[in-house]
Amino acid sequence: MFRVSCIQLKSNDSIQQNLIKTTRLIKKAISQNADFILTPEISSIFSLNKKKLLKICKPMKQDIYLKGMMILAKKYKKWILIGSLITKAGKKKLVNRSVLINFKGKIHSYYDKIHMYDAKLSKKEKYFESGTFTPGKKFCVTKLPWGKLGMSICYDLRFPNLYRNLAQKGSLFLSIPSAFTETTGKKHWHSLLKARAIENFCYVFAPAQSGTHYNGRKTYGHSLIISPDGKIIKEMGKGEGVITTNIDPSLSKKLRFKIPSLSIN
Repeated sequence: MFRVSCIQLKSNDSIQQNLIKTTRLIKKAISQNADFILTPEISSIFSLNKKKLLKICKPMKQDIYLKGMMILAKKYKKWILIGSLITKAGKKKLVNRSVLINFKGKIHSYYDKIHMYDAKLSKKEKYFESGTFTPGKKFCVTKLPWGKLGMSICYDLRFPNLYRNLAQKGSLFLSIPSAFTETTGKKHWHSLLKARAIENFCYVFAPAQSGTHYNGRKTYGHSLIISPDGKIIKEMGKGEGVITTNIDPSLSKKLRFKIPSLSIN
């Protein structure tokens, strides 16, 4: 058994302010005896303005948000997943990157978002992530002390083959940090997350952005921790905060033994 916390944020365009806010909520999770703490997508800076991001964002070694999370992980001996930060991977190249930090404060693994959210929800609500970010190319399954974690980010949620691959590579847990829109969130968020849990017999950890942001964009919130049989164990609702619960890794294995669907392609 171990304890997991999902942080819910309303990030803005100030990396320093977001770091202060995240630090406060991580300390709250630590007070709830969390062993593994996850933040949402684009925790460090909330923007799709490439020109602006190229001026503000730094390579990973110089990223102050990442450095702040590494200090916290080492000080409190906790595993921390930055749901994602925006980092420079070249002079004019940005990636949306999920970073796992171990209890020693070292970068353990990272994953670059593969699927870009290019969507036209209405005449007023459009998204074009491929105009800002370079998509990742590699799946990421990494080892936690309690079992394997399959890493993903937000829009990846709509591509079930990715999660089947992660599960067949041994993942017991799926991280799905998100900044789901209010529009699609109220229609699809719960159903998609429960489906990914059930079809792969994995725990799902889905920390989310929540609220109306400085640029007018609305995110759905409702951070969720879901069991391998699709039960919602914890849910945040709206606003900023923390949800924490116990996790039993053996449950995934028991369900997979009863229904061996992962062994069939």
